[in-house]
Amino acid sequence: IHERIVSALLDHRLLPGTKLVEDKLGQAFGVSRTRIRHVLIRLANEQLVTLTPHRGATVAQPSVDEAREVFGVRRLIEPTLVSLYLARATAEDHAQLDACIAAEEAARARGDRHRAIRLSGEFHLRIAQAAHHQTLGRVLRELVSRTSLVLMTYGTPEATAGTPMDGCRCHEHRALLTALQLGDALAAGEV
Repeated sequence: IHERIVSALLDHRLLPGTKLVEDKLGQAFGVSRTRIRHVLIRLANEQLVTLTPHRGATVAQPSVDEAREVFGVRRLIEPTLVSLYLARATAEDHAQLDACIAAEEAARARGDRHRAIRLSGEFHLRIAQAAHHQTLGRVLRELVSRTSLVLMTYGTPEATAGTPMDGCRCHEHRALLTALQLGDALAAGEV
């Protein structure tokens, strides 16, 4: 249930501010309200859902400061994951990143912004997976989910260009992949 709700967030099927009613979720998933409540508490701990006494749960709407924090933390941990990726990655790992970028480019060309954002996050998660650092990978998964909420809350990447919330683009992913394939840690760190 948790993964399906997170997936709905990443696919932008659940927008910031959407009310999450325990009874309706319980019926949809065929489980009790108690089970749903536990999932909502977990999502609240991941800052994807806001729980308000006597009002229930809603999809989180990150503030500007929270959005800056999310991107700031990503900038702190992703260089470590890139370094670990460089030390451990295989040709198959590079191929998976290349396929992810191609799918993101295709989504952007179709104007499917939601899919492009999801694939952009997946690109970063694949780096974490190949880096074999479980703790940072788990933290990054949560941050990627929160990044999706930030982008939904504050608009298109074009609207946030030049701010900490502008995200990354396909050409940046291509440049990073090229540096990774060349084993160039310096160039990878500059992307």
